[in-house]
Amino acid sequence: MTPERFAPGEVSTDNLEIEGVFTPEMNEFYFVRQVLGVEPRIYRYRLEDNVWLEEEFSERIGELFISVDGQSMFLGNQYRERTDSGWSEPQSLGPLFEGYPIMRLTASANETYVFDEREEYGILRYSQRIDGVHQAPEPFGPEINSGRLTAHPFIAPDESYLIWDSERDGGYGESDLYISFRKSDGFWGPAINMGPEVNTEGDDTYGTITPDGKYFFFQRIDLDVPEANIFWMDAQFIEDLRTSQ
Repeated sequence: MTPERFAPGEVSTDNLEIEGVFTPEMNEFYFVRQVLGVEPRIYRYRLEDNVWLEEEFSERIGELFISVDGQSMFLGNQYRERTDSGWSEPQSLGPLFEGYPIMRLTASANETYVFDEREEYGILRYSQRIDGVHQAPEPFGPEINSGRLTAHPFIAPDESYLIWDSERDGGYGESDLYISFRKSDGFWGPAINMGPEVNTEGDDTYGTITPDGKYFFFQRIDLDVPEANIFWMDAQFIEDLRTSQ
C-alpha cells in the first residue's frame, strides 16, 4: 500500500525512466529511458521462458499507452498496430486529432479516446466512438479541467473513473495525481487528490492501472536533481477512494 520503485536496478535505475505500461497479457512492459546527454528511447521487457529480457524498442514519439485489446500502441498523435511480426510503423490518428498537440492519449474498452494538450494550463478532451467513427473531441467540465498543467489522463477500461495530474490549490506539491469517478447519472464527480502516499512535494504524474486491475503505476520526476523513476503500489486504495465519497 506504499509506493515503491518498480524493478530497481533493472527498470528503475540512475537514468531517467518514465511512462511504464504493460500489454494486456502482462508479458510485455514498455517504458521510456533517457540517459543524460542522449535522446530518450522506448525500451521493452519481454517475458520468454519465465525470464524477462530487456531490449531497446524505438525512438520516443509521443507518450506510451497500449489499448485494452493490445492491438494498438498510442503515441501522442500517432499509433502503431500489432502485426504478426511485431508492430507497424507509426501512423497518424487522422485529421480529427491533428490540430491538437497531444502528449498522452488513452482509450477505454469502447475506444473512447481521452487525451491532453501540451500547454501551460492544459485541457483534457474525449472523443467517443459511435458506429465505428470517432466523434469530434469535446472538453471535460471544470471538475477535471481546473488548475495548471492538467495532463496525462488515464481512462478506466469501463470508463468508471478518470485519473490525471495537475497543479491545483491545496495540493501536496507541484503536479499531483487526481481521480474522478463517474456518477450513476453519467456526470463526473469532483476531483479527488490521490493522497500523501502517492503525492509528494515534487511532480507525481502519469497514473496508470495495470491491465489485470491489481496495481497502480505512476512516475515521480525531479529535473533539478535530475531524477525520474516509475513507482507502483496496490490499486486497492482506488476502491477505498471510491467508497469514501
